[in-house]
Amino acid sequence: MKVSYHGHSVVGVETDSHKILIDPFINGNEACDLDPGTVETDVILLTHGHNDHVGDTEEIAKRNDALVVAPNELANYLGGKGLNTHPMHIGGAREFDFGKVKFTQAFHGSSYTEEDGTIIYTGMPGGILLTIDGKTIYHVGDTGLFSDLKLIGEMNDIDIAFVPIGDNFTMGPEDALIAADWINAKTVVPVHYNTFPVIKQDADDFASKVKTGKGLAMKIGDSAEL
Repeated sequence: MKVSYHGHSVVGVETDSHKILIDPFINGNEACDLDPGTVETDVILLTHGHNDHVGDTEEIAKRNDALVVAPNELANYLGGKGLNTHPMHIGGAREFDFGKVKFTQAFHGSSYTEEDGTIIYTGMPGGILLTIDGKTIYHVGDTGLFSDLKLIGEMNDIDIAFVPIGDNFTMGPEDALIAADWINAKTVVPVHYNTFPVIKQDADDFASKVKTGKGLAMKIGDSAEL
């Protein structure tokens, strides 16, 4: 199984039988190396409804006839646009043909802003535990530091965790290092940084300070084997 990073919070997972995208924010993300007009995926997983996470979901999902798995209100909103969606919620888990998805809590907001400025409420934000073939990927989502991250780490054998470090809207590097200790993943990858000036951070510096597991500052388009 190959796990790849594509800027901001965009993560790809490729197995022998499925391609999965998490939070495919491509247009407007100058760091992203993907093209929404050509990228292939079977499944899109969304942590929450902000535009820099929903991103190009509609175009990609319709072109690929992909399943979109998202928090309930967000899934219902996207379903109204004609997408094939599966609604879930925090604490809930489900076995799909591509793997097991469980949503965890995240302390953040969640709304989608339409082109005309209309703001649509899209439910609670979340993190995603994705387990495939005995390997667990944890996309923490957009969140501040919260103590249940320690419980999540104790309850799950996490192989790789994608942790936000940008500050201002999410955890900064100092809190993210605490989160990394609590999550106890074998590999910790910083995300949600440098996309905008207000979240500029040094990912290599963060990775070098990770004490629990290995810190890995993935470059755009880099992949890791699990």
